[in-house]
Amino acid sequence: MTNVTRNEKSSKIKAPIVEALKKAFECPSYQFHIPGHTKGNGSLPDFKKLIGAKALSVDTTDEFDGLGTLHPATGPIKEAQELAAKAFGAKKTFFLLNGSTAGNLALAMGLTKTGQKIITNRNCHRSLLTGMIISGAEPLWLIPKRLEEWGIWGSVTPESVEEMLSNHPEASMVWITNPTYEGVVSDIKSISKICKKYNVPLIVDEAHACLWNFNDHLPTSALKLGADAVVHSLHKTGGSMSQSSMLHIAENSMIDCDAVEKSLRLLHTTSPSLILLASLDAARANLESPRGRKQLERAVQNAKYLRREIDKLEHIHDLKPDFGYKTDITKVFIKDDRLSGKRLESILEIDFNIEVESASDAGLLILSNIGNTRKDMEYLVRCLQQIDKTDYSDICYLENKKYMPMLAPIIKMTLREAFYSHKEIVRKEEAIGRISAEVIAECPPGISVLLPGELITEEHIPYLVDYEFLEVIK
Repeated sequence: MTNVTRNEKSSKIKAPIVEALKKAFECPSYQFHIPGHTKGNGSLPDFKKLIGAKALSVDTTDEFDGLGTLHPATGPIKEAQELAAKAFGAKKTFFLLNGSTAGNLALAMGLTKTGQKIITNRNCHRSLLTGMIISGAEPLWLIPKRLEEWGIWGSVTPESVEEMLSNHPEASMVWITNPTYEGVVSDIKSISKICKKYNVPLIVDEAHACLWNFNDHLPTSALKLGADAVVHSLHKTGGSMSQSSMLHIAENSMIDCDAVEKSLRLLHTTSPSLILLASLDAARANLESPRGRKQLERAVQNAKYLRREIDKLEHIHDLKPDFGYKTDITKVFIKDDRLSGKRLESILEIDFNIEVESASDAGLLILSNIGNTRKDMEYLVRCLQQIDKTDYSDICYLENKKYMPMLAPIIKMTLREAFYSHKEIVRKEEAIGRISAEVIAECPPGISVLLPGELITEEHIPYLVDYEFLEVIK
């Protein structure tokens, strides 16, 4: 028995920030520093009761209680980042607050300059556009395949990347999103080889794929396929708390790691939340642990079960990896032949108390998460079976709004030039033919409907039902 106990202790997965925070909680000091609520004593009682006194007692920032610092990384924070780099297969990993947005902004600020051309996909996250507005870089648009039947964007093909690099020798970087929000996977290995052929770095916004390195049923992470930098949203699917993410610099990366780190220092708060940092440390430790591996395998098997049951339905279908591309099995995009995606979402929410990740024109996205149980999935299946047998045509309506922007931008000005130009506010109907001065990209999925410098056309109007006024160049 003693030997088993010793072996268990020796094989325990380390979580340095969690351990340091636990020690600080167990040996509290008299606190005369920020945050001013002082271990929850200065909080609204109802709020303290809601989230728990213990949570507020460990709500602190770096530099105190031997917790280390974020910039420069020291102590338990430095150790935790090193353990994360090893777990994900990176040369260096940075913990991010403010989500993967902070990582994308740091990459743009640190690695691009005014006038530089960046090849990126039309369905990139709005944070890439924000980063280019700050740096002055200009996108060259890759238009992925459209999966018209499903109303979503498909993969970025290696051929399209090579064509863009061949036609634009001035391009200094390829920066693509993989997988798509709905889980469609591009051939990163081939794209990486093409980028190396043209001697340009490849950055992959892999926000929705932080689990891939921890289960063989999932696609291969871009860090193993030749990308130079990768962003992961651990809070999306990896088990960390909201707005906590990671930025990885790959082994043998072409990019300037120091420049990225300097940009992160400019962007990050000087009072980082230790709870959020600890949640990143805990998420990595959990994914590496036997328990976490079992949870992830359960998520995969739950997704397979859901897909098998959907295959038995008459009207409801799921997006499968049999259309010439791969998909992440844990992201289940479904549609009902009779209903819009938004209508199906409302039925699930109102009639069955089920909330899904998102809905678009054609369908909706369901995530099989590491925290979901088989009972969760069985309940969802029963609800879908009931919907499949029910005639909702009498209450189904045609919606005027579109949710997944599928337009190729007509660019009239650079992002930065348009964003900092003189502007005016006009009624939406009067904006047709004018140049947009703002980013409009509703989350989820954060893909732009309009970006600064884009010509506004009648085709944009169905995506802008919730907007009465638009900001345009004066």
